[in-house]
Amino acid sequence: MRRVRYQVAASLDGYIAEPDGGEPDWIPRDPEVDFATLFDQFDTFLMGRRTFESVSEAGGGVSDAFAGKKVVVVSRTLKEADHPGVQVVSDHLEEAVAALRKERGKDIWLFGGGLLFRSLLDLGLVDTVEVAVIPVLLGGGIPLLPARASRARLRLTGHRLYANTGTVLLEYDVEEHSHARTSRRPRKARRVTPRGARERRRRQAGGGFGGVLA
Repeated sequence: MRRVRYQVAASLDGYIAEPDGGEPDWIPRDPEVDFATLFDQFDTFLMGRRTFESVSEAGGGVSDAFAGKKVVVVSRTLKEADHPGVQVVSDHLEEAVAALRKERGKDIWLFGGGLLFRSLLDLGLVDTVEVAVIPVLLGGGIPLLPARASRARLRLTGHRLYANTGTVLLEYDVEEHSHARTSRRPRKARRVTPRGARERRRRQAGGGFGGVLA
């Protein structure tokens, strides 16, 4: 099954764009980044309407930016007839993305934005989160993950420092999200041994990681 990968650049304070979604002039061009190799890992680009419109307004438009790739846009207002070569998903998001994952081919790049990422994360349809952390503080803007999202546990699978620009790439697999946990059967209560009871009291008193992280 193909993976849905949220590959995105974000400021150190957690924003993927400025409030007006303007030019990303805060993202440096790093000579170490091989964009041709990166793009070759994907054959499908999945995005929301605002991201699609931003790409369309840029020089060359969508046809040049994603030449030879499948473009899927999630929108209730766009019409496929107005955008040849673009698949528009207007409803049944979970079913549509699940079907994309089952198709043969390369991985799917979740190209943005944050709201679509939140929706797919809540549905359990995001496989990896890959963030290029840019050494800049925007002080506000469009967040990497908008509020009211479900909690998700991640496992670090890779990291790289681009010394020329100070950018750090962090790659994670999505291991577990609260959406998935709610569907599981409740665990049976475990019998607490005297030793276990003493350990629990020690943690509650501030010993071990339990007290440190509480």
